[in-house]
Amino acid sequence: LFLGVEKLRLNVKALAPRRPKGPPLNALRAFEAAARLESFVSAAAELGVTAGAVSQHIKTIEAWAGTTLFERSAHGVSLSASGRKLTEEFTDAFDALAAATQSLRSLAPNPELHIAALPSIAQLWLPERLGKLREKRPDLNVSVTAMETPPSLVRDLFDLAVFFSFPSKSSDQIAISEDIIFPVCSPKLENENNLESAQLLLVHTWRDDWKIWSEATGVSVGDPQRGPQYSLYALAVEEAKSGAGVLMGHGCLVEQDMRSGYLKRASTEEVRTGRILALELPHSSKRHPGIEEFVKLLLAEAKDSDEK
Repeated sequence: LFLGVEKLRLNVKALAPRRPKGPPLNALRAFEAAARLESFVSAAAELGVTAGAVSQHIKTIEAWAGTTLFERSAHGVSLSASGRKLTEEFTDAFDALAAATQSLRSLAPNPELHIAALPSIAQLWLPERLGKLREKRPDLNVSVTAMETPPSLVRDLFDLAVFFSFPSKSSDQIAISEDIIFPVCSPKLENENNLESAQLLLVHTWRDDWKIWSEATGVSVGDPQRGPQYSLYALAVEEAKSGAGVLMGHGCLVEQDMRSGYLKRASTEEVRTGRILALELPHSSKRHPGIEEFVKLLLAEAKDSDEK
């Protein structure tokens, strides 16, 4: 009888079914991003994958759930009734997961500060200021990621973002300076004031700068789209310093080279774009424990630089 009971126990254990599995977490993340943005392409950009990968993740979830979450057409995708019903719930879930991850990261004795910044800001504005901060606080542990699009500070593991933005009334935005544009060039460049014949330097992400400046000031520059183009503003600055042509300077990004004498104004006319160089912070409930002190020090260094 004893042997029979033990055999029965073993059989029950062997026959115990596995726990049912849900779709992979990456697939669920892809669905949430695509549903929130209503675009596979935008979701792919946010997640750092291809649109094809997002599409495949969505198909995996749809096959698992046995329902259509997105309607496909030649014009793109749109949420189905089922997909729309799930969007808010999934967004709340991933927001909660992000908050928990932030809390976990903050438990480290000296947690790293993660900054996201526009490439031009990361290359031309941040280094000098971070260098001075490290002199005062060598214990600071800071990393910088250059990216073209501001991250979601609700979702992504960044403690601070530095981008050009339009002013908002949010307490999570801190204005550093206005975005003021004016032509700059190397001091050794001749006839730089004749902008109709000067070689203009263009930057892909700000290719309308010359047109905006010319229309606002009434100064003719000829064809505002002529001249070599650069994908990185910092590279265009180096070319301007070498005498390759005249660049539309963004004041806060060229101020250091102007102080050092590598660049000078090619015109006294300047235009305010309506944007600001801004620090963007997560909601106060989700901030890194040392971010307030860091921002205070960074703003002090920025003020010192402006006053020079």
